[in-house]
Amino acid sequence: MAPDSSAVRVALWRALHVRVDQAPHVLTDEIGLRLAAPDADWRERGDMHPEGTSRYRAGIVARARFVEDLVAEQAERGVAQYVILGAGLDTFVQRRPELASRLRVFEIDQPGPQAWKRRRLDELGLASDRLRLVPVDFEAGESWWERLAAAGFDPGRPAVVASTGVSMYLTRETNAATLRRLAALAPGSTLAMTFILPTELLEAEERAAYQAVQVAARAAGTPFLSFFSPAQMLALAGDAGFRDARHVSAATLNDRYFAGRADGLRTTSGEELLVATT
Repeated sequence: MAPDSSAVRVALWRALHVRVDQAPHVLTDEIGLRLAAPDADWRERGDMHPEGTSRYRAGIVARARFVEDLVAEQAERGVAQYVILGAGLDTFVQRRPELASRLRVFEIDQPGPQAWKRRRLDELGLASDRLRLVPVDFEAGESWWERLAAAGFDPGRPAVVASTGVSMYLTRETNAATLRRLAALAPGSTLAMTFILPTELLEAEERAAYQAVQVAARAAGTPFLSFFSPAQMLALAGDAGFRDARHVSAATLNDRYFAGRADGLRTTSGEELLVATT
């Protein structure tokens, strides 16, 4: 079973950033493109239009760069476990071998797409002994926590956990349950999680496009189920039991990664980040 369309789109947008946006690049990733192996005319796809998708593309590379900066920061503190929930075509281990060599990295995803990814990594000679692929059949009610522990994750040691582009596909109740489980991680653990703002909180010029994205997601059978204001997300993290939680806004990402660019590239206002610690 191949990865879903959203995972492929993310990989292609990351490659498109390198190919059409001016340097400096926020993230350099064309390995995901090699994994996806799209048709030769992939840049002609409607969702690859350089101008029409620029803010979404910028959002994708900004959130990935933010998470990887966080992982590097925590590794300096001695944290040696990194868990990626809903990994899709993530390529951290392949792109950042010097950092991955200090970590045990766990990718959690559905069994079919993950088996496909394992085959592609083998075919391209990109498999790594630092990477544990953890298949979890969420639809069958499997416990990702139990499967993670069985794969060698040590719950008694701190970890960084990333969940990007996932929360909107889960109900509020499932998001809350996931946060409660993660809040029980060993002290010194950090979660970075993206969430989608309600439409009325987006910049006015982006609202129509985001509504169109939601219609397309529903038609594809992957409707957006959850939207959170920053205050709601912080409250959810607090109720889950995290010791500390902070909101990282799109404006913060723009200041950090896109300030002073001649091409005016900046991230979408619709997706922001929760960073919570145990």
